Amino acid sequence: MPSKENRRITDVGTLKALAHPLRANLYRLVCAQRAVTASQLADSVGEAVSLISYHLRKLAEHGLIEEAEPQSGDGRERWWRAASDGVSIHDADFRGEPGRAAAHLAASRLFHDQRSDLYRRYLDERPTWTPEWNTAAVDNESWLHLTADELGELRQELEALARKYDAKGRAAEAAGETEGREHVALHMYGFPFRA
Repeated sequence: MPSKENRRITDVGTLKALAHPLRANLYRLVCAQRAVTASQLADSVGEAVSLISYHLRKLAEHGLIEEAEPQSGDGRERWWRAASDGVSIHDADFRGEPGRAAAHLAASRLFHDQRSDLYRRYLDERPTWTPEWNTAAVDNESWLHLTADELGELRQELEALARKYDAKGRAAEAAGETEGREHVALHMYGFPFRA
């Protein structure tokens, strides 16, 4: 069973393993699907099963994913799941050494680009979603004047709220309430800027 906590990535090797464009996408898909095979992922991303299997093994080598219980009777299928409820990557763990800082910056930019691509895809597909989903979707900017401590407190409260709704959705799913459920991406950015 996956750990109920986010795994904090502090080493450059794991960061680089996750910061590969295809691997980052596969990791997101494994987290979203909760249990998935290389074949299913290959269909989702349009790549060869052998390539997907290679990248899944790399993610597993770094403890990001692990084998899951088989979800079907086909013993040839290898199922994968996330090894934790997610990962967290903190600037403080990569400061000080230029190589570590550069790896963190490159990973952060890749993750941001992929999140932006995912949101752009939603915008392009918006006409295919029901009015209920389009009304529920959020795109919001807030302009706040905070201290670093207040921003940190806000981040913690938003993360706790997201975990609450994730737990609520998982419990409902476990109780068989699957109708109307979709994968939902929630991206939060809170950062200082100078006007």
